[in-house]
Amino acid sequence: MINLIKKWLISLGSPPLFFKWASKILPWFFPISILILLTGLIWGIGFAPTDYKQGDVYRIIFIHVPSAILGQSIYLMMAIFGFICLIWRAKLAGMFLRSAAPIGASFTLIALVSGAVWGKPTWGTWWVWDARLTSTLILFFLYAGIISLYSSIDNKQKGDRAASLISVVGVIIIPIIKKSVDWWQTLHQPSTFTITSAPSMTPDMYLPLLICVIGFYSILFSILLNTLRAEILIRERNTSWVRQFLNNQIKE
Repeated sequence: MINLIKKWLISLGSPPLFFKWASKILPWFFPISILILLTGLIWGIGFAPTDYKQGDVYRIIFIHVPSAILGQSIYLMMAIFGFICLIWRAKLAGMFLRSAAPIGASFTLIALVSGAVWGKPTWGTWWVWDARLTSTLILFFLYAGIISLYSSIDNKQKGDRAASLISVVGVIIIPIIKKSVDWWQTLHQPSTFTITSAPSMTPDMYLPLLICVIGFYSILFSILLNTLRAEILIRERNTSWVRQFLNNQIKE
């Protein structure tokens, strides 16, 4: 069984096989992702109880928290794939970096903007140089730097190696973001999701938030699979299997 799983994981490193696998699951995975996300958002924004301290303004948490989690998770995944790209020069790892960076930057930007909207009525200001906010802004700049690298380097392999290096070195920002509220005095509240302690929210608030996080992750993987498919077609456009695929699409 372990050998079969290992063989399957190795096979996914092949662009043609990964493309075929992604094409099969996307048609049903994306609608399910939308359904999960809408369920969480409608439950949280429309039916969860009002917070006794913040009132209804707290409902932005159902967008802000999942976006912040995804912004960090994507960068962590990029660091892992960047390490794989540097050590084993796997083509699909480089394609992942190119595809994931704009998505990670988008979710991080949503987290920053939604945090500012949340901060105005609760803190009285749109922005403070808080440890959590500042470190998240640095994360956004790391994403922007990787995107800029790909835009300025024509050679795909050199771009992959440069992006991999930044991803691996820059991953130090993730534990800083996570522990910033513990290491420094900060206005930002402690993390909503922790492994070591029970949630501080009531179940009728926590459960829709959990569903939103699952929905955001599902949407992430749907978008990522689709962008990876596009990146594979661009980079493998001179191969016979891509030409055959495109010819079949034209005929259909």
